[in-house]
Amino acid sequence: MSWLSRLSERRILKTLLEGGLSGLAGEGKPLPDRPGDAFVDAGEAAGFRIMAQAGVVPEEITLKKQVAAQKAAMDGLTGDARKAAMARLAELQMKQAMAEEARRKFLR
Repeated sequence: MSWLSRLSERRILKTLLEGGLSGLAGEGKPLPDRPGDAFVDAGEAAGFRIMAQAGVVPEEITLKKQVAAQKAAMDGLTGDARKAAMARLAELQMKQAMAEEARRKFLR
């Protein structure tokens, strides 16, 4: 065990004994199911959660929701209406991919 691990363990135990780890939000509840986080870097997932708690929604998340809504709206459409809906879906997916790429480039 490295010195850093021992130090971390001691600080955690000290905080635990002082009661600093009790009464936290979500204590005693199961962790929320976030299957989408399995495909996202842990740092990005934490960043998204922090932004969500602060009430800030990244553009790519907004676009992801719009893509899902557009897919649901396409059910049952036929003919020209379906073609127009597919064009809108392609546009939203392109904007989402651009927003994701911009974030990745920014974080490099």
